Amino acid sequence: MENKDTKTSLFKLSRRDFVRLGAIGTSGLLLGVPIACSGEKHEMLLGKADAILAPNLFVSLSGTGEVTIFAHRSEMGTGIRTSLPLIIADEMEADWNKVKLVQAQGDAKYGDQNTDGSYSVRMFYQPMRIAGATIKTLLLQAAAEEWMVDVSECKAENHEVIHSSGKKFGFGYLAERASKLPIPEAANLMLKSPEDFKFITKKTSIYDLEDIVTGKAVYGLDVNIPEAKIAVIKRNPEAGAGIIDFDSKDALNIEGVSKIYQMEAGGFPLEFDKPVGGIVIIAKNTWTAIKARDAVKVNWKKGVNSNYSTNDFLAEMSQTAQKKGKAKRTQGNINEALKNADKIVKSDYLVPHFAHSPMETPCAVAHYKSDGSCEVWGPVQSPQWVRGAIAGALELPEEKVTVNVTLIGSAFGRKSKPDFMVEAALISKEINGPVKLLWTREDDIQHDFYHSICAQHLEIGIDQSNKVNSWLHRSIFPPIGGTTSVSEKEASIGELCMGVLDMPYEIENISCETNEAKTQIRIGWVRSVANINHGFAIGSILDEVAITRGVDPIENALELLGSDRNIDFDSLVDGFSNYNEKVEEFPCNTSRLRKVIETVKEKSNWGKTMPKGQGMGFAAHRSFLSYVACVVEVEVNDKKEIKIPMVHYVVDCGTAVNPDRIKAQFEGGASFGASLALKSEITVKNGAVEQENFNNYLVARITDAPYNTEVHIIESDEKPTGVGEPPIPPFIPALCNAIFQATGQRIRQLPIKLV
Repeated sequence: MENKDTKTSLFKLSRRDFVRLGAIGTSGLLLGVPIACSGEKHEMLLGKADAILAPNLFVSLSGTGEVTIFAHRSEMGTGIRTSLPLIIADEMEADWNKVKLVQAQGDAKYGDQNTDGSYSVRMFYQPMRIAGATIKTLLLQAAAEEWMVDVSECKAENHEVIHSSGKKFGFGYLAERASKLPIPEAANLMLKSPEDFKFITKKTSIYDLEDIVTGKAVYGLDVNIPEAKIAVIKRNPEAGAGIIDFDSKDALNIEGVSKIYQMEAGGFPLEFDKPVGGIVIIAKNTWTAIKARDAVKVNWKKGVNSNYSTNDFLAEMSQTAQKKGKAKRTQGNINEALKNADKIVKSDYLVPHFAHSPMETPCAVAHYKSDGSCEVWGPVQSPQWVRGAIAGALELPEEKVTVNVTLIGSAFGRKSKPDFMVEAALISKEINGPVKLLWTREDDIQHDFYHSICAQHLEIGIDQSNKVNSWLHRSIFPPIGGTTSVSEKEASIGELCMGVLDMPYEIENISCETNEAKTQIRIGWVRSVANINHGFAIGSILDEVAITRGVDPIENALELLGSDRNIDFDSLVDGFSNYNEKVEEFPCNTSRLRKVIETVKEKSNWGKTMPKGQGMGFAAHRSFLSYVACVVEVEVNDKKEIKIPMVHYVVDCGTAVNPDRIKAQFEGGASFGASLALKSEITVKNGAVEQENFNNYLVARITDAPYNTEVHIIESDEKPTGVGEPPIPPFIPALCNAIFQATGQRIRQLPIKLV
């Protein structure tokens, strides 16, 4: 098909640019791919002298035939270092075995490097295709010149250009000649038809698989540099509070301890890129550092959040949710409709704080050097933010800061924040030498950027004809913005557009409301963000509505979807946020949601007879522009123990670039959802987190996680959408609805506690 997108204009780099890149050869074809990122939040980072080289991406083809791609996104188990290069390889007809990936450092010349929000594939799919097609076109033209034939007589296949007569050239042979040809206009490129894809939509193992399973892969915790000391920090249990005084005499007497000093706290709100502060312990090894930290005696100051207790705050938010809030979406007359309703289904839903708890805790290696530069290594999702934050903290120009990105041992959004990297850089400068900063599991759980606590109240009116005609939804929670600004006191439109304001059901009278809730602890984005809360509430109350109406839950949802349509949320919600995409380019299409619901009904054998103590539950949700339906089967024994023998997902994420990774994300998402639903809870008392480690911040064990997870992907030629976060929102209510079928007990508060 002809490509109509001319926003991406590729260009060749000079020999001087080869030297500046350094990690690839000095002959052959090297292309820069400046990618126009989607959404205002992801504008291209231009305007600096070193940014004009090639924002976003470099692709090279050497004389040996090796294709090198600079991976500008961070790999944390999603397979993004595989999926994006696969797109290029497919369009250029490359041999995947001849593709080499080089991890890019944090630098503005790579454009948007923030690997977060489930948008990497959707942002870069088209530009990657254009890059691959451009290289293929150049190679075809080079071969045609060499043979002195028309280019129409040539085709590319498996790393070769083949003439109609049967003669062929390898890509490597043609690389130098191709590098001398002018770049074709993107609008004139012919991109592949989907039926011709060789890698896109096909199962491919992740690029790093062998290194990971053989222990060769380098994660943040694996990085060691010569003469690096070990650092740990003793922090005030209350976020943002300071220190009265401390006694380090006993700790300094421990052999191997080299320095103990105070790092000032920044006060509350703390921001995402500032250290928490505390007492820094420097030692020769990890054991010594932790032992010395335990020996330091500290008198902590009380801060502005010393009275924060989650039990009291949740009760306060629950009361607020009973009262009329600030309406952010209204249709019809909700008060009149509820007043005249024949039946009203009324429920309240409570969600606690959650921690990210990635298997690899935050960690960083930093070396502040005598020439006034600083180099850091770490498992970071946002390397440019890290670079800027360190430069600011050390009062250095950004070009003096080098950020090396390692593999990430899971993150769920935690490692998109630069705070721990800034800590390491400051410590390195303090000791004038290299340092490795470690966060213990206790540090990680007690000083996280937590998922926001939430109280919701819903009232669904059913008229005399048994039709749902009114929908009232109030969602109260401390906003993420309150972590950086005291003026942020209520949920943002973006947070409310994760399930509340983008509710897709065709109902005559609607009121979606919120109200103020003060942020009193570090709040951040956890995998699926506010969709966790809203998916739980909406998916659960729809099941209650179905039971009240005497209608099958899936048929209830299909009926409420109404007509097949693209919903014009821009006209319904002032400042509507569509995951930073234009609604006309990524509309909420009810027919796609209907399709995943109908398919999960079929695939799960919905409605089958279940033995006593077993049940099936259903829920569906659109998040990060993907449509997901889920059916969960549960078994509950006499001891109230919950087992999950089967989960069925159906997902429409547009073009499924790498189905293997999509299935892995949903399998992992089901386990993550099981943790949140069954086990996990952060509680705060007097400003301090009460949980310390996995002994009391519980996550799903192997007996808690789903035994089987089937992931069914809808074939589609639509633009790719997110897959990392969409598994969570429908899973939790589907599980709760299944428990109701098995036990008769409704779940309206997480984590689940059966009585």
